Amino acid sequence: MVIVDVNNNQLGSLLGLKPGDRLLRINGRKVMDELDYQFRIIDSKLLIEFEINGNREEFEIEKDFDEDLGVQFEELKIRKCANDCVFCFVDQNPEGMRDGMYFRDGDYRLSFLYGHYITLTNLGQNELNRIVEQRMSPLYVSVHATDPDLRKKLLLYKKDDNFIEKIQFLTKNGIELHCQVVLIPDENDGEHLIKTIKDLYEFYPILNSLSIVPVGLTEHRKDLMNLKTVTKDYALKFIPQIETYKKDYPSNSSSFFFLSDEWYILSELDLPKSEEYGDFSLIENGVGQVRNFLNIFESEKKEILEIIKNHKLNFTIGCGTLIYPIFIKYLMPFFESQPNLEIKIIPIVNNFFGESVTVSGLLSGKDIIQQLTGRNLGNSVWFSNRILNDEQTLTVDDFSLEDLSKKIDRPVKVMEDSILNIIKEEIKN
Repeated sequence: MVIVDVNNNQLGSLLGLKPGDRLLRINGRKVMDELDYQFRIIDSKLLIEFEINGNREEFEIEKDFDEDLGVQFEELKIRKCANDCVFCFVDQNPEGMRDGMYFRDGDYRLSFLYGHYITLTNLGQNELNRIVEQRMSPLYVSVHATDPDLRKKLLLYKKDDNFIEKIQFLTKNGIELHCQVVLIPDENDGEHLIKTIKDLYEFYPILNSLSIVPVGLTEHRKDLMNLKTVTKDYALKFIPQIETYKKDYPSNSSSFFFLSDEWYILSELDLPKSEEYGDFSLIENGVGQVRNFLNIFESEKKEILEIIKNHKLNFTIGCGTLIYPIFIKYLMPFFESQPNLEIKIIPIVNNFFGESVTVSGLLSGKDIIQQLTGRNLGNSVWFSNRILNDEQTLTVDDFSLEDLSKKIDRPVKVMEDSILNIIKEEIKN
């Protein structure tokens, strides 16, 4: 691991380390990356091997268990996905996007750190052993199917990846797993899905949950396998069928398997009640996100009524076409009942990826600009913070909030699932 910076008056500087030096081993174990370093540096007695000016040097160190070297390392090199999944969203991106939008990560470290879903196909026994040793739990696993032949077809992975054996090893050693199936009509549904649920339930409760999400298809599927999308009619038949399966797979508190919010919105069926989502731990996978938002909104109403008494507010909320009917049904009646609130809700049609892509998190700056410019928007425009990347700086097509604000001629801002916080910001400004 290459050192890129050394903090003054800490162990690294006292040892004479400088940028360009390499950390090789701690207590005889090769250090693979920053996570590995953080795991091994906590011992109070260490034998550390470096490469300094091309020469290998060892240092024996005694330190407090929570003290580290005070150095920074080069950026983590992300491991690429080993598959070529027939539904991979990366392959469905339009041309001309930044390079990072075409990179398929399959890195178990990012699964542990950030909840990224991985397939496990690129994990050998050494990586599995490390996950167990360093307690990288929970991990988030994309399953799609447990049948080996179907996995090869969907993942375009040419050999048996011993998936069940890997799940068995991880759960046997106490690594908690959250799994998902991207469901494709006539591919991994029906008997295939029942088999997948049954196989995974064998590892419950260490395998804690299974989310079922509908496949996302864009208009940019050039030279890709022809797949069916989930329609309203399909969802209407699928949801009751799945609900009947739940009694066969009892769980401790919340369900063992979940349907993402998109199923219920698409079908126009009622969302499950809060208790069915447990601790709402799968929100970032679109499971319980809407119910949680509505719960928050309901809890905020009293305070909203109090703080708007002496303030007239006029602004716009923009959103994807999927969530728009929910906002109209649950938010607008409240807004319209308050004379001091003039709030518009405007759905943005996704022309960038195609109209079949309906979630707010994949709205492009270009579509936002085209569909909002020249409209009566009030004082400002608000979106979910999910329209931005992880760094909260850019949309999928590289527009910043400042860029959007200039183009629309209104401040464009983002929120984190709270209407109350929007109103507080509007009053403040």
